[in-house]
Amino acid sequence: MSFNKIKDQKLIERLKRNDEDALKLIYNLYWEQLFIYAFSLLKKREISEDVIQEIFIKIWEKRDALLIKTTLKGYLYTCVLHKVYDIFRKDKNAFSEELLENFDVKIQTTTPESKLIYKELEAQINTVVNTLPEKCKKVFNLSRENQLSHKEISSQLNISTKSVEAYITKALKIIRPSLVNIPYTIIFLFFL
Repeated sequence: MSFNKIKDQKLIERLKRNDEDALKLIYNLYWEQLFIYAFSLLKKREISEDVIQEIFIKIWEKRDALLIKTTLKGYLYTCVLHKVYDIFRKDKNAFSEELLENFDVKIQTTTPESKLIYKELEAQINTVVNTLPEKCKKVFNLSRENQLSHKEISSQLNISTKSVEAYITKALKIIRPSLVNIPYTIIFLFFL
């Protein structure tokens, strides 16, 4: 087990024992990095600060039930991503179209942690996609990788649009269960 993982576990144990100093330490270690990450996605200082503040409040409130399967840093970055996604989902009008364009690409390339999470997700999905029946795999890849519409796929493969929809539905039914441990927002962004 790595030193960072051990340090993370000790901090989390201290949190669970109501140790406010552990929260302060986590805050001091990660606040600036998390703010920069949130700001790189939101481009608004005040909202970015609020996002980080809410995350630390929530961590303190939920400290008893805190279950972190990755590194503490990775967990915190994922929390930021969840909050940013919620903001975009709740108030799309508050942000310019320019900001929302290529949001999934921004998420992938913003930090080393997000790049790693995205690469892991992509590898996991590719492994599952490679197990799909050939036609189903082809339709799914044309839809997600080539970003073709159902009509374009049906024309290219000489099948009905209903068949395209059925193949994509089948692919997603097979892929989704394999992604149980990956945060929903990251999965959502992958499939944008």
